[in-house]
Amino acid sequence: MKKIALLSMTVMMMAALPASMASASDLTFTTGGDQGTYYGFGSVLAGQVSGATDTTVTAITSGGSQANIEALQYGDAQLGFVQSDVMAYAYEGTNLFDGEAVQDFSTVADLYMEQVQIVTCNPDIKSVEDLKGKNVSIGAPGSGVYFNAMDILGVYGLTEDDITPTYESFGDSADSLQDGKIDAAFITAGAPTTAVTSLATSKDVYLVGLDDEHIDALLEECPYYSKNVISADTYGLDADVSTVAVGAVVIARDDVAEEDVYNFVSTIFENIDTITDAHAKGAELDVEFAASVTAVPYHPGAAKYFEEKGLTVPTK
Repeated sequence: MKKIALLSMTVMMMAALPASMASASDLTFTTGGDQGTYYGFGSVLAGQVSGATDTTVTAITSGGSQANIEALQYGDAQLGFVQSDVMAYAYEGTNLFDGEAVQDFSTVADLYMEQVQIVTCNPDIKSVEDLKGKNVSIGAPGSGVYFNAMDILGVYGLTEDDITPTYESFGDSADSLQDGKIDAAFITAGAPTTAVTSLATSKDVYLVGLDDEHIDALLEECPYYSKNVISADTYGLDADVSTVAVGAVVIARDDVAEEDVYNFVSTIFENIDTITDAHAKGAELDVEFAASVTAVPYHPGAAKYFEEKGLTVPTK
């Protein structure tokens, strides 16, 4: 009878554990839309980790950075992709998270740069100023793209009132450009982005570049951006395009097991060639860049791997 009672108590205790702790080696990785880089690259990473370690990672689609932080906050996922600027907003309680700081997550690794791409099929739209009076998609509600759009419009002296805004995801923006429903779209994602590549197969695609003067002004005001160049061959453009970028960072709930996060990070950076064969973004993986985040402390499992590589990262 004592053994039965003890077993029953154990079962009850397991049932009472949070979802993030009940199965520490079965992790949900929330990414982005099915036509975005987050989901495509995240699926490759999840498959690599699941196949090489005892940690099973399942990549799922989502509404983007804010939704991913909220999914971790409520225990619906254990890992997530976020833009570095949105991650800072959450941790500091600003912008998207104004007055409601979220700090129960940690950095895993910064994987690549996400370019702010202003996409159009209209060759007459050559500068940000040309967006005035146009119908422009400025990102899905709750996405970091909206704030990227506001930052860039603002540095050129424009506001949301100077355009006719629509609020669409990457895929929906591409469809609207295809159908001529909008004139341009802001898309923040690693280039090449599936939605833009698909659009370019049926329409002439152009990217609106930023000039150095306005880029410098933006970096002065918003230091989480960095200058970036999208090469002409990315989408078959006539010339390289200057823009700004933020980091694509993987974060984890603080209560994810150290071993699982270590498995995730070590598998990625010990198998870069294999990952690159499966997705072009693998070529941008760099262990020193991965350890460069300062806005949010690192998870102990990530810190353990970086220490093995001679790199010290901040932890809680």
